[in-house]
Amino acid sequence: MTGRVLPRRFYSRPTIDVAKDLLGKVLRHGDTAAIIVETEAYLGRDDLASHSARGITNRTRVIFGPPGHAYVYLIYGMYECLNIVAEPDGVAGCVLIRAAEPLEGVELMHARRPAARRRVDLASGPGKLTLALGITRNLNGVDLTKGSLTVHDPGDPPPAIITTPRIGITQCTDWPLRFHVAGNPYVSGLRRV
Repeated sequence: MTGRVLPRRFYSRPTIDVAKDLLGKVLRHGDTAAIIVETEAYLGRDDLASHSARGITNRTRVIFGPPGHAYVYLIYGMYECLNIVAEPDGVAGCVLIRAAEPLEGVELMHARRPAARRRVDLASGPGKLTLALGITRNLNGVDLTKGSLTVHDPGDPPPAIITTPRIGITQCTDWPLRFHVAGNPYVSGLRRV
């Protein structure tokens, strides 16, 4: 059981609030589900690290659209990344889902990511996460409040959150917009023994 699907009003709020509040929620796609443990906020036109900084294009149109939709894009020509659109319709803002803790469909995740030898390595990065959960650019623009790709509230108390600057970017690198669950081993970039 993963709880109720988050309603659109959850996403129609400031991007930073949505990024923090997504921690501990359950991302479900088909037969797989994982607990979101790391996010990054991208704030729109003034945030030069955001795809929306250049305004509305065919690629970024979904970021400016209604909240609660998926923005899925290709990075480095090989990895797909999942973002969730926040803010009211017409205002740019999205949350990158950086890492998640596998919950359901773990065998299927291993089949999709055979190089991951351990469960902790299945979805501990944005490209790993989309591979493990079978999320592709075909899902770009889908409504996360219904359908095969959804986010659920398990009803658990909010986790303790660590805030750091975003990683893997070259612009606005000192902005403290990366959030992760304190002490969670599934967070990306943590040294694993």
